[in-house]
Amino acid sequence: MKKGLFDRIRDKSAKIGIIGLGYVGLPLAVEYAENGFKVTGFDIDAEKVKKVNRGISYIDDIPDSRLKPITKSKRLVATIDPKLLAQMDCVSICVPTPLSKTKDPDISFILATVNWLQRYLHRDMLIVLESTTYPGTTAEVIKPLLEERGLKVGRDFYLAFSPERVDPGNAMYMTHNTPRVVGGITRRCTMIARTYYEQVIPNIYPVSSTQAAEMVKLLENTFRSVNIGLVNEMAVMCDRLGLDVWEIIDAAATKPFGFMPFYPGPGLGGHCIPIDPHYLSWKLKALNYYARFIELAGDINSHMPEWVVERVTAILNAHGKSIKNTNIVLLGIAYKKNIKDVRESPALDVMKLLEGKGAKLHYNDPYVPSIRWHKGTFKSTKLTAQLLHKADLTIILTDHSCYDYQWIADHSNLVFDTRNAASSVKGNKRKLHKL
Repeated sequence: MKKGLFDRIRDKSAKIGIIGLGYVGLPLAVEYAENGFKVTGFDIDAEKVKKVNRGISYIDDIPDSRLKPITKSKRLVATIDPKLLAQMDCVSICVPTPLSKTKDPDISFILATVNWLQRYLHRDMLIVLESTTYPGTTAEVIKPLLEERGLKVGRDFYLAFSPERVDPGNAMYMTHNTPRVVGGITRRCTMIARTYYEQVIPNIYPVSSTQAAEMVKLLENTFRSVNIGLVNEMAVMCDRLGLDVWEIIDAAATKPFGFMPFYPGPGLGGHCIPIDPHYLSWKLKALNYYARFIELAGDINSHMPEWVVERVTAILNAHGKSIKNTNIVLLGIAYKKNIKDVRESPALDVMKLLEGKGAKLHYNDPYVPSIRWHKGTFKSTKLTAQLLHKADLTIILTDHSCYDYQWIADHSNLVFDTRNAASSVKGNKRKLHKL
């Protein structure tokens, strides 16, 4: 007799498919392959597929030394061919879910993936959506599409949602040791999805439905967005009052209960926190409810790049200079420190605003050698003492650990630190300005 899906998962004979080999999908594929499963990674980007098959990683958290052994042994094979989905027992969907220009959810990548799966869906198959989306997507959109050809969820195949919890650059919590939330369409769907993840992640927390699991992710990132919005507004208020917001936060953080420190910055970046709360806000509008906290936090956070430029203007004016034709060096353009990810990076917004006011810009980021800029390429400039001496202002936008902030301050004419990275710098404090 053919083994059931439970048994195939437990004895690691189940074939795993990961759709989307980005910051979520590739680390997950590596975990399953390292734990003895045969994994096929699917992506529409042929260059990514080639790199994976050659053991070359493009993800910060996956070094080549982890990828090469599993691709060499064929434990992980990448492909652009959707026909191979017919051979899979378990499939995780890890595709992007951006916002449209009107800040409405764009689930087109999910729908394109489901169209693939419709053709190759078979009995005793598990499908788990990991892409962040609004509550109801799995049950109201994916389930009906997959059932169109006659197979029934919970009886013939299994469908669940498990929100990704990837934090790029976090050396403490990665895919294998970050607890997972799982919710299925039916109880059996939840049980099978839980068993699937337990093979590589020890701590699994099942919830009552796919809608509950979808809501968990939105709560997590809305929590961060709202609190960052609060502390960003606090930074503006402290500036008006002539206070140091960083001193205020550090002092408040000495309270051992009832306070959790969040820190201001030039805005919000990454694929999750600037985007996910809008999925919830959009869903609630359909139910005639206005999510006031979410909208207010989003408004504050999205205007932080403008606030940074206002501060730049004031700093330069105080030294008898204007932004126009001023030489400015930007340090760090990744959305957070020690990674190369520039998705939704507020540094890019600051760059556009400064350029629009006529500033002459150079940037340095050891993690980001170049970016697409005005249909061309903007390259990172080598960080030298001469570069800093020639600049009227140096702006720290991303606090990479590899920067020597004392050296930067010593060789710069003026420094505007948006991350409190130069807090320990000694010497002339008059030329150092903080957010």
